[in-house]
Amino acid sequence: MPIRLLIVDDHTLFRRGLHALLALYPALQVVGEAADAGEALRRTAELRPDVILLDNHLPGVRGVDALPSLREASPASRVLMLTVSEDENDLAEALRNGAHGYVLKTIDGEALQQAIERCMRGEPVISPELAGKLVTAFKAASRAPEAADTRVDRLGTLSPRERDTLRHIAQGASNKEIARALDIAETTVKIHVQNILRKLDMTSRVQAAVYASERGIV
Repeated sequence: MPIRLLIVDDHTLFRRGLHALLALYPALQVVGEAADAGEALRRTAELRPDVILLDNHLPGVRGVDALPSLREASPASRVLMLTVSEDENDLAEALRNGAHGYVLKTIDGEALQQAIERCMRGEPVISPELAGKLVTAFKAASRAPEAADTRVDRLGTLSPRERDTLRHIAQGASNKEIARALDIAETTVKIHVQNILRKLDMTSRVQAAVYASERGIV
């Protein structure tokens, strides 16, 4: 059976070009495409692909931030980051959030096919260009939270859009109301909420609302 793929990238021409390229390999089958994290979440839950090819630079929610939700939607799916970012922090965060591989868009077709197949087998896949940053990224991804870390410090880990979402949570807004206020999809709001709770080490919206109110984020 061919490896079933979901392509997640906000550039239509790139998605179509990649789709056409992957169609040349009988061992691969593109079963769907998505242009943002919200659509990717819906398509992942619907299609349950074997491998998700995920760009990091997506509108609204970065690929690395969408990783936990995608893995929750389809635990058996493997995620291979396919991006232009050579930043070691992006690499570290991708590994920390559960990516099975990280390759650059400069990769050629045959090498990408091999990367997908290795990813499917559970082997770690990192672009050779990032070999020098791999050790640093691995340490960052595997390092346990330090005792001195507090939720006040973790507030700085939220993206601007996540802070906006937290502000609305503190005001008692529902996901639908937040989506309307920020002009984004409700599924995107869900991803933001999940990321906020994860980054702040909380388990409920009530905790997040109290936390935000105490710190004047409302």
